[in-house]
Amino acid sequence: MVDQPYRGGHACRHHFLGSVEDRIRSEFHRQLPRFTAGTIAVALSGGKDSAVALAAAHRYFGRRPTVHLVALTVDEGIEGYRPGTLTAARRLTEQLGVEHRVVRADTELGMTTDRAAAELPETVPCSFCGVWRRRLLNQAARDVGAEALVLGFNLDDLAQTVLMNLVRGDLDRIGRMAPHRVRQPGLVPRLAPLARVPEREVFLYAQLMGLPFDHGECPHAGRAARNVFREVVWQLEEAQPGTRQALLHTREQLLDRLAATGTAGTPSRCRVCGEAASAELCRSCSYLASVRLPMVPTGAP
Repeated sequence: MVDQPYRGGHACRHHFLGSVEDRIRSEFHRQLPRFTAGTIAVALSGGKDSAVALAAAHRYFGRRPTVHLVALTVDEGIEGYRPGTLTAARRLTEQLGVEHRVVRADTELGMTTDRAAAELPETVPCSFCGVWRRRLLNQAARDVGAEALVLGFNLDDLAQTVLMNLVRGDLDRIGRMAPHRVRQPGLVPRLAPLARVPEREVFLYAQLMGLPFDHGECPHAGRAARNVFREVVWQLEEAQPGTRQALLHTREQLLDRLAATGTAGTPSRCRVCGEAASAELCRSCSYLASVRLPMVPTGAP
Protein backbone atom coordinates (compact mmCIF):
# COMPACT_ATOMS: atom_id res chain seq x y z
CA MET A 1 0.00 0.00 0.00
CA VAL A 2 1.13 3.54 -0.78
CA ASP A 3 0.35 6.21 1.80
CA GLN A 4 -1.09 9.38 0.25
CA PRO A 5 -1.91 11.72 3.18
CA TYR A 6 -2.60 14.69 0.89
CA ARG A 7 -5.44 12.63 -0.63
CA GLY A 8 -6.59 11.26 2.72
CA GLY A 9 -5.97 7.59 2.02
CA HIS A 10 -3.86 4.74 0.69
CA ALA A 11 -3.55 2.98 -2.66
CA CYS A 12 -2.61 -0.55 -3.67
CA ARG A 13 -0.06 -1.10 -6.47
CA HIS A 14 -2.71 -1.30 -9.19
CA HIS A 15 -4.58 1.82 -8.13
CA PHE A 16 -1.36 3.69 -7.39
CA LEU A 17 -0.02 3.15 -10.92
CA GLY A 18 -3.40 4.08 -12.37
CA SER A 19 -3.65 7.25 -10.29
CA VAL A 20 -0.20 8.43 -11.40
CA GLU A 21 -1.00 7.79 -15.06
CA ASP A 22 -4.40 9.50 -14.73
CA ARG A 23 -2.83 12.64 -13.25
CA ILE A 24 -0.16 12.77 -15.94
CA ARG A 25 -2.69 12.23 -18.73
CA SER A 26 -4.88 14.96 -17.27
CA GLU A 27 -1.93 17.40 -17.26
CA PHE A 28 -1.12 16.60 -20.89
CA HIS A 29 -4.76 17.35 -21.77
CA ARG A 30 -4.72 20.59 -19.77
CA GLN A 31 -1.32 21.89 -20.83
CA LEU A 32 -1.41 20.86 -24.51
CA PRO A 33 -5.05 20.72 -25.60
CA ARG A 34 -6.12 19.56 -29.05
CA PHE A 35 -2.59 18.60 -30.17
CA THR A 36 -2.82 16.20 -33.09
CA ALA A 37 0.38 16.46 -35.14
CA GLY A 38 3.97 17.65 -34.88
CA THR A 39 7.15 17.06 -32.91
CA ILE A 40 7.32 16.84 -29.13
CA ALA A 41 10.72 17.09 -27.45
CA VAL A 42 11.36 15.57 -24.03
CA ALA A 43 14.22 16.71 -21.79
CA LEU A 44 15.85 13.46 -20.68
CA SER A 45 18.51 13.79 -17.99
CA GLY A 46 18.65 10.08 -17.19
CA GLY A 47 17.16 10.50 -13.72
CA LYS A 48 13.85 9.18 -12.41
CA ASP A 49 11.73 12.24 -13.20
CA SER A 50 12.71 12.62 -16.83
CA ALA A 51 12.50 8.84 -17.30
CA VAL A 52 8.88 8.86 -16.14
CA ALA A 53 8.15 11.97 -18.25
CA LEU A 54 9.51 10.30 -21.40
CA ALA A 55 7.70 7.02 -20.73
CA ALA A 56 4.46 8.96 -20.12
CA ALA A 57 4.89 11.02 -23.30
CA HIS A 58 5.57 7.83 -25.25
CA ARG A 59 2.40 6.26 -23.84
CA TYR A 60 0.34 9.40 -24.47
CA PHE A 61 1.58 10.23 -27.98
CA GLY A 62 2.97 6.86 -29.12
CA ARG A 63 -0.19 5.69 -30.85
CA ARG A 64 -0.46 8.84 -32.94
CA PRO A 65 1.46 8.37 -36.20
CA THR A 66 1.37 12.14 -36.78
CA VAL A 67 3.34 12.88 -33.59
CA HIS A 68 7.13 12.46 -33.45
CA LEU A 69 8.95 12.17 -30.12
CA VAL A 70 12.56 13.26 -29.65
CA ALA A 71 14.48 12.87 -26.38
CA LEU A 72 17.07 15.58 -25.70
CA THR A 73 19.92 15.14 -23.22
CA VAL A 74 22.31 17.92 -22.24
CA ASP A 75 25.84 16.86 -21.32
CA GLU A 76 27.00 19.75 -19.13
CA GLY A 77 30.42 18.19 -18.56
CA ILE A 78 30.15 16.94 -14.96
CA GLU A 79 32.72 14.26 -14.27
CA GLY A 80 31.57 11.24 -12.29
CA TYR A 81 27.89 12.09 -12.72
CA ARG A 82 26.80 12.77 -16.28
CA PRO A 83 28.31 9.60 -17.87
CA GLY A 84 26.08 7.36 -15.74
CA THR A 85 22.94 9.33 -16.56
CA LEU A 86 23.79 9.27 -20.27
CA THR A 87 23.98 5.49 -20.13
CA ALA A 88 20.57 5.29 -18.43
CA ALA A 89 19.08 7.73 -20.96
CA ARG A 90 20.36 5.64 -23.88
CA ARG A 91 18.95 2.45 -22.35
CA LEU A 92 15.50 4.00 -21.95
CA THR A 93 15.32 5.51 -25.45
CA GLU A 94 16.43 2.21 -26.97
CA GLN A 95 13.83 0.37 -24.89
CA LEU A 96 11.06 2.71 -26.06
CA GLY A 97 12.34 3.16 -29.62
CA VAL A 98 12.54 6.95 -29.26
CA GLU A 99 14.99 9.15 -31.15
CA HIS A 100 17.70 10.44 -28.82
CA ARG A 101 19.95 13.48 -29.29
CA VAL A 102 22.76 14.53 -26.96
CA VAL A 103 23.74 18.21 -26.79
CA ARG A 104 27.19 18.89 -25.34
CA ALA A 105 27.90 22.16 -23.53
CA ASP A 106 31.59 21.96 -24.38
CA THR A 107 30.75 21.94 -28.10
CA GLU A 108 27.85 24.41 -28.09
CA LEU A 109 29.10 26.90 -25.48
CA GLY A 110 32.82 26.21 -25.32
CA MET A 111 32.40 25.68 -21.59
CA THR A 112 31.54 22.91 -19.10
CA THR A 113 30.02 23.08 -15.64
CA ASP A 114 33.11 21.56 -14.02
CA ARG A 115 35.43 24.10 -15.66
CA ALA A 116 33.17 27.03 -14.75
CA ALA A 117 32.92 25.76 -11.16
CA ALA A 118 36.71 25.77 -10.94
CA GLU A 119 36.99 29.29 -12.39
CA LEU A 120 34.11 30.75 -10.34
CA PRO A 121 34.61 29.19 -6.89
CA GLU A 122 32.43 31.82 -5.18
CA THR A 123 29.44 31.12 -7.42
CA VAL A 124 27.06 28.23 -6.75
CA PRO A 125 27.48 25.94 -9.82
CA CYS A 126 23.74 25.23 -10.06
CA SER A 127 23.25 28.91 -10.95
CA PHE A 128 25.08 28.84 -14.27
CA CYS A 129 24.54 25.13 -14.94
CA GLY A 130 20.77 25.49 -14.85
CA VAL A 131 20.82 28.59 -17.04
CA TRP A 132 23.03 26.93 -19.67
CA ARG A 133 21.00 23.72 -19.62
CA ARG A 134 17.75 25.64 -20.22
CA ARG A 135 19.36 27.53 -23.11
CA LEU A 136 20.69 24.37 -24.75
CA LEU A 137 17.40 22.52 -24.33
CA ASN A 138 15.47 25.40 -25.86
CA GLN A 139 17.87 25.61 -28.81
CA ALA A 140 17.80 21.85 -29.36
CA ALA A 141 13.99 21.73 -29.17
CA ARG A 142 13.77 24.59 -31.64
CA ASP A 143 16.26 22.88 -33.96
CA VAL A 144 14.10 19.73 -34.17
CA GLY A 145 11.00 21.83 -34.81
CA ALA A 146 9.32 20.88 -31.53
CA GLU A 147 5.91 22.31 -30.74
CA ALA A 148 6.56 21.78 -27.02
CA LEU A 149 9.30 20.68 -24.64
CA VAL A 150 8.32 18.19 -21.92
CA LEU A 151 10.18 18.56 -18.62
CA GLY A 152 10.32 16.15 -15.69
CA PHE A 153 9.44 18.66 -12.98
CA ASN A 154 7.41 16.93 -10.27
CA LEU A 155 5.07 18.41 -7.66
CA ASP A 156 7.87 18.95 -5.14
CA ASP A 157 10.10 20.69 -7.70
CA LEU A 158 7.40 23.13 -8.72
CA ALA A 159 6.23 23.83 -5.15
CA GLN A 160 9.82 24.61 -4.13
CA THR A 161 10.27 26.94 -7.10
CA VAL A 162 7.06 28.81 -6.32
CA LEU A 163 8.13 29.27 -2.69
CA MET A 164 11.64 30.40 -3.71
CA ASN A 165 10.27 33.07 -5.99
CA LEU A 166 7.63 34.20 -3.48
CA VAL A 167 10.33 34.65 -0.82
CA ARG A 168 12.38 36.67 -3.31
CA GLY A 169 9.34 38.68 -4.38
CA ASP A 170 10.00 37.71 -8.00
CA LEU A 171 6.62 37.53 -9.75
CA ASP A 172 8.28 37.65 -13.17
CA ARG A 173 10.01 34.35 -12.57
CA ILE A 174 6.81 32.81 -11.28
CA GLY A 175 5.25 33.79 -14.60
CA ARG A 176 8.13 32.25 -16.56
CA MET A 177 7.95 28.90 -14.76
CA ALA A 178 6.84 25.77 -16.54
CA PRO A 179 4.23 24.86 -17.54
CA HIS A 180 3.84 27.74 -19.97
CA ARG A 181 0.37 28.99 -20.76
CA VAL A 182 1.24 30.94 -23.90
CA ARG A 183 3.90 30.75 -26.59
CA GLN A 184 6.58 33.42 -26.24
CA PRO A 185 8.85 34.53 -29.10
CA GLY A 186 11.98 32.39 -29.30
CA LEU A 187 10.89 30.01 -26.54
CA VAL A 188 9.55 26.51 -27.12
CA PRO A 189 6.62 26.14 -24.69
CA ARG A 190 7.53 23.93 -21.76
CA LEU A 191 5.18 21.31 -20.32
CA ALA A 192 5.30 19.72 -16.86
CA PRO A 193 3.06 16.64 -16.99
CA LEU A 194 4.31 15.41 -13.57
CA ALA A 195 3.08 18.61 -11.92
CA ARG A 196 0.56 16.78 -9.73
CA VAL A 197 2.78 13.83 -8.79
CA PRO A 198 4.98 14.05 -5.65
CA GLU A 199 8.65 13.18 -6.01
CA ARG A 200 8.34 10.08 -3.82
CA GLU A 201 5.58 8.73 -6.05
CA VAL A 202 7.58 9.44 -9.22
CA PHE A 203 10.45 7.39 -7.79
CA LEU A 204 8.14 4.52 -6.81
CA TYR A 205 6.38 4.58 -10.17
CA ALA A 206 9.71 4.42 -12.04
CA GLN A 207 10.80 1.45 -9.95
CA LEU A 208 7.52 -0.45 -10.29
CA MET A 209 7.51 0.08 -14.05
CA GLY A 210 11.12 -1.07 -14.39
CA LEU A 211 12.28 2.13 -16.07
CA PRO A 212 16.07 2.47 -16.37
CA PHE A 213 17.31 5.57 -14.56
CA ASP A 214 20.42 6.68 -12.70
CA HIS A 215 20.33 7.16 -8.91
CA GLY A 216 23.44 9.36 -8.72
CA GLU A 217 23.50 12.90 -7.37
CA CYS A 218 25.38 15.73 -9.00
CA PRO A 219 28.54 16.52 -6.99
CA HIS A 220 27.68 20.23 -7.14
CA ALA A 221 24.12 19.79 -5.77
CA GLY A 222 25.11 20.25 -2.14
CA ARG A 223 25.65 23.98 -2.68
CA ALA A 224 22.27 24.64 -4.31
CA ALA A 225 20.07 27.32 -2.72
CA ARG A 226 17.09 25.06 -3.45
CA ASN A 227 18.16 22.70 -0.64
CA VAL A 228 16.83 25.08 2.01
CA PHE A 229 13.45 25.37 0.30
CA ARG A 230 13.28 21.61 -0.25
CA GLU A 231 13.59 21.08 3.50
CA VAL A 232 11.03 23.80 4.27
CA VAL A 233 8.47 22.35 1.86
CA TRP A 234 8.98 18.87 3.33
CA GLN A 235 8.38 20.19 6.84
CA LEU A 236 5.30 22.14 5.78
CA GLU A 237 3.87 19.15 3.93
CA GLU A 238 4.44 16.91 6.95
CA ALA A 239 2.61 19.36 9.21
CA GLN A 240 -0.01 20.39 6.67
CA PRO A 241 -0.67 17.80 3.92
CA GLY A 242 -1.60 19.49 0.67
CA THR A 243 0.89 22.37 1.06
CA ARG A 244 2.57 21.55 -2.26
CA GLN A 245 -0.72 21.59 -4.15
CA ALA A 246 -1.64 24.86 -2.43
CA LEU A 247 1.60 26.49 -3.60
CA LEU A 248 0.86 25.46 -7.19
CA HIS A 249 -2.67 26.81 -6.84
CA THR A 250 -1.22 30.10 -5.59
CA ARG A 251 0.86 30.34 -8.77
CA GLU A 252 -2.21 29.71 -10.92
CA GLN A 253 -4.11 32.47 -9.15
CA LEU A 254 -1.21 34.89 -9.59
CA LEU A 255 -1.01 34.11 -13.30
CA ASP A 256 -4.75 34.69 -13.67
CA ARG A 257 -4.44 38.11 -12.05
CA LEU A 258 -1.35 39.07 -14.06
CA ALA A 259 -3.12 38.09 -17.27
CA ALA A 260 -6.21 40.08 -16.28
CA THR A 261 -4.16 43.22 -15.66
CA GLY A 262 -2.02 42.76 -18.77
CA THR A 263 1.22 42.85 -16.77
CA ALA A 264 2.47 39.35 -17.55
CA GLY A 265 5.01 40.75 -20.04
CA THR A 266 7.11 39.09 -22.72
CA PRO A 267 10.90 38.63 -22.81
CA SER A 268 13.21 40.75 -24.95
CA ARG A 269 16.27 39.45 -26.86
CA CYS A 270 19.86 39.11 -25.67
CA ARG A 271 22.16 41.41 -27.63
CA VAL A 272 24.85 38.68 -27.84
CA CYS A 273 23.12 35.36 -28.54
CA GLY A 274 19.66 36.55 -29.60
CA GLU A 275 17.91 34.25 -27.14
CA ALA A 276 14.98 35.40 -25.00
CA ALA A 277 16.12 37.52 -22.06
CA SER A 278 14.74 39.75 -19.33
CA ALA A 279 17.64 42.20 -19.74
CA GLU A 280 19.99 43.43 -22.46
CA LEU A 281 22.34 40.51 -21.73
CA CYS A 282 20.85 37.12 -20.89
CA ARG A 283 22.08 35.27 -17.80
CA SER A 284 23.65 32.57 -19.96
CA CYS A 285 25.89 35.03 -21.81
CA SER A 286 26.60 36.90 -18.59
CA TYR A 287 27.97 33.76 -16.96
CA LEU A 288 29.94 32.85 -20.08
CA ALA A 289 31.51 36.31 -20.07
CA SER A 290 32.51 35.83 -16.43
CA VAL A 291 34.44 32.62 -17.05
CA ARG A 292 35.99 33.80 -20.31
CA LEU A 293 37.44 37.05 -18.95
CA PRO A 294 41.23 36.95 -18.67
CA MET A 295 42.55 36.47 -15.16
CA VAL A 296 43.95 39.66 -13.62
CA PRO A 297 47.22 39.03 -11.70
CA THR A 298 47.05 39.75 -7.98
CA GLY A 299 48.22 43.28 -7.26
CA ALA A 300 47.63 44.52 -10.83
CA PRO A 301 46.23 48.05 -11.11
